[in-house]
Amino acid sequence: MAEWEVVIGLEVHAELLTKSKLFCGCSTEFGQEPNTQVCPICMGLPGTLPVLNKRAVEYTIKAGLALNCAIAEYSKFDRKNYFYPDLPKAYQISQYDLPVCEDGYITVATQDGEHRIGISRIHLEEEAGKSVHSGDNILGSDHSLIDYNRCGIPLIEIVSEPDIRSPEQARLYLDQLKAVLQYTGVSDCKMEEGSLRCDANVSVRPKGSEEFGVKSEIKNLNSFRAVQKALEYEVKRQIAQLEAGEPLVQDTRHWDEARGVTVQMRTKEGAADYRYFPEPDLMPVVIDRSWVDEIGRDIPELPDARKARFVQSYGLPEHDAWLLTESRALADFFEACVTQYKDPKPVSNWIMGEMLRMVNTSELDTEADLAITPEHIVELLRLIDAGTISGKIGKDVFAEMFTSGKMPSVIVEEKGLKQISDEGELENIVREVIAANPQSVADYQAGKKQAVGFLVGQVMKATKGQANPQKANQLLIKNLE
Repeated sequence: MAEWEVVIGLEVHAELLTKSKLFCGCSTEFGQEPNTQVCPICMGLPGTLPVLNKRAVEYTIKAGLALNCAIAEYSKFDRKNYFYPDLPKAYQISQYDLPVCEDGYITVATQDGEHRIGISRIHLEEEAGKSVHSGDNILGSDHSLIDYNRCGIPLIEIVSEPDIRSPEQARLYLDQLKAVLQYTGVSDCKMEEGSLRCDANVSVRPKGSEEFGVKSEIKNLNSFRAVQKALEYEVKRQIAQLEAGEPLVQDTRHWDEARGVTVQMRTKEGAADYRYFPEPDLMPVVIDRSWVDEIGRDIPELPDARKARFVQSYGLPEHDAWLLTESRALADFFEACVTQYKDPKPVSNWIMGEMLRMVNTSELDTEADLAITPEHIVELLRLIDAGTISGKIGKDVFAEMFTSGKMPSVIVEEKGLKQISDEGELENIVREVIAANPQSVADYQAGKKQAVGFLVGQVMKATKGQANPQKANQLLIKNLE
């Protein structure tokens, strides 16, 4: 790697959160029965004409503004011609030379400092249908079925400049891009539902060279982790081939997740192969500057600004602020908590610790309808502050309320989890523990003061974690001395 430089560009496709499709009134709702959300327009039947969805244009402009792009005053649609079963018209209505957004950027924080990654363009286009393969992937299938429900859903393609210099930077770029799209509300970015997809272009060149190497485009990248792993493999493959004196071929490759390798699918097409020409059934789009300004005023506080505010206003460490603002839903949840509970750090600790751990274990995400609310977290913290339960018991209560949705006070009452703080009750337990552990008592009296920690543990064990540990510690020392 000391002799080679990696050059990566990403093409990200994000479905827009409109209720109807780009050129017809069919629903965009996910998960419906195959081929039930189609009409003559999105099926490309003869004699039909497309009508542009204004909200889709609005969301494209909003995404462009949030990603620091210039918004075109004049844009148009083009036909991109190719033959594939999930494209019923045998062409896709897309944009070629006059996209809605151009010349943007994203700044990512790397170990070597901030790195700006340019965004060449964001263009609006219609989705193709979905091929449902009989096997795990297209290469291992003997047949495929086609679901046209997705056909015509509005889609933006965000094309980066070849400014990414490592697979890790690619992952950081995608994390930041996803956060911006979610914050603006233009896309839900659910990769598991296909509403966010990424193709990666990667090449290598000798260090110091200004000419680009021969690139490969990698497809079937269904997670950000897969993007990073596929790029790491492909970089090694290309370098090994060049160092062996074998020429590279510009191609499209499939990422085989199970084997951890890329596999050639076809040699790469160029723009000429798609025979672009202006879409004759749609007028050019003239975008009024006052409309752009109106859309800009509707853009919420974005991740970087919110992160800085969390550090400044709440006194959170950079890491906490970064993790909490990575998702708009998570940041909103945190702020709803601190409006009711004025110490931000414990709120942050419980959200980043127990809540995210259980979200990951249950394979939910913070966009989903969780059983718990900010009120659950606040009540739990107040029970701990009041000494009603210990922090250890609090974790058990959290697990129960996360699953059941019951309020912490109800769980504590139902399960009899109140912390034992009554000195009379604790005194008896402390004496029993001292009597049962003569060696630890002798160690303590011989000057090994840390022995009291073991005895506190025995008190906690005897009370199933319900003893007030501070009071147990005080009573033990009192009795030992």
